[in-house]
Amino acid sequence: MRNLTVNELAWVAGGTGGEATVKVETPVGGVEVKSDTKELGDALIETYEGIVQFVSHVIERVAESLP
Repeated sequence: MRNLTVNELAWVAGGTGGEATVKVETPVGGVEVKSDTKELGDALIETYEGIVQFVSHVIERVAESLP
């Protein structure tokens, strides 16, 4: 048995090796990430890190505003 290539994996997963979209909806909004299937993992990581940075910023601002 051999490992699948990135293009084969995209094809098996229902894609064509082109663009992939991941959309996450929440009660207060959502996030949509579009990327080439070869770079989708990197795009998701960057989005996650951006969300973590934003939440950290909000927590810091709220903590500074407390007496």
